[in-house]
Amino acid sequence: MAAAFRCLERVVVQAPRASGCSRCRYRGPCSVGAKRYLLTDNIVKLKEFQQKKVIVAYNLPGSKAAYFRKLEDKLIQNKLILKEELQTLLHLCQSQDDVELAKNVIYRYHAENRNITVGQYKFGPLFMRLCYELNLEESAVELIKDQRLQGFFSDPTSFNILMDMLFIKGKYESALEVLLEMKNQDVNFIKDTYVLAFAICYKLNSPESFKICNTLREEASMKGDILSRRAMCFTVALALKQNEVEKAMSIFSKIVNPESITCSNLNIVIYIQSNMLEALIEMLQGAAEGNLSKFVKRYKFSEEVLAKVKEKVKDVPSLVARFDEIYGKLHINGQVTTHTLDALLCHTPKDKTSHTLLLNQKTISHRTFQPLSRSLLAE
Repeated sequence: MAAAFRCLERVVVQAPRASGCSRCRYRGPCSVGAKRYLLTDNIVKLKEFQQKKVIVAYNLPGSKAAYFRKLEDKLIQNKLILKEELQTLLHLCQSQDDVELAKNVIYRYHAENRNITVGQYKFGPLFMRLCYELNLEESAVELIKDQRLQGFFSDPTSFNILMDMLFIKGKYESALEVLLEMKNQDVNFIKDTYVLAFAICYKLNSPESFKICNTLREEASMKGDILSRRAMCFTVALALKQNEVEKAMSIFSKIVNPESITCSNLNIVIYIQSNMLEALIEMLQGAAEGNLSKFVKRYKFSEEVLAKVKEKVKDVPSLVARFDEIYGKLHINGQVTTHTLDALLCHTPKDKTSHTLLLNQKTISHRTFQPLSRSLLAE
């Protein structure tokens, strides 16, 4: 583990700086509405957080300015900060200046409550959602690394949301620093943490990040943590980028149910880099000429990956004509996508929300911001 930490620290120091967002149309920092690429909405819960902000503001007795002055006075007079007061404050913040007050209140609240752990409300994810909404990732990194707040961000969700925020903006070296901090604070890795960790290593694409990726994967295996197919795909892709083809094949063989568009395209790249061209053409031919039923899901292939196949077989006359024929059939069958392999890897999966859960959710009145049934009774 010590060696892994040293390796991780080297990457953080040496990684080149990224500017702007490489994952959306904005050249500068991502907008609030920028597309999420790693975590799903039911984890980030940004919309839910924003709805709660509207409700809190509507039900606030008095003005926001008066509420802020009250908390500022409490800080000056060294009075106790209540849990409900901090919750309300975080839901009222609308600017960086507001967040500065929130940070001061967080320091005071944590100093007063650092020894209370049983049943303690987790403010970490709430603060991260606020920073996510306001594009204040630097404030989030500052607080999550502050030794005075050790224990305040004790849950994996806080770290995951922050890493997701940094990943979207192309700040992979900062995301790696947060990952290191998460390990230093001994916060448990969960399924999404591994996806984020491997995605960050994949984007950094260096021998050091490859070592980190392998170390984390081996650690997960020793602890009995089950890695998702999505996480494994990032490790395969990184191994291929590092020309570690045998490693990529070994990891790919451990993926349970590799029946996804990402897996099928990674498999083609493995065949290309392994120079298994005959087998590759046979595989593509089987995909193009397989069951023609419209009810059977067909494999889809990236135009970018197929271009690599064409480049690889161009000097093998016996395979060129076969590939051109297969390529035409794949297009006719609608089995070719314009998405790059990178886009397929970073694609956000759909939320798996239970229909029962949706039916049981209370509908909120847009006028009163109360549960609809209560609002109707009142009227």
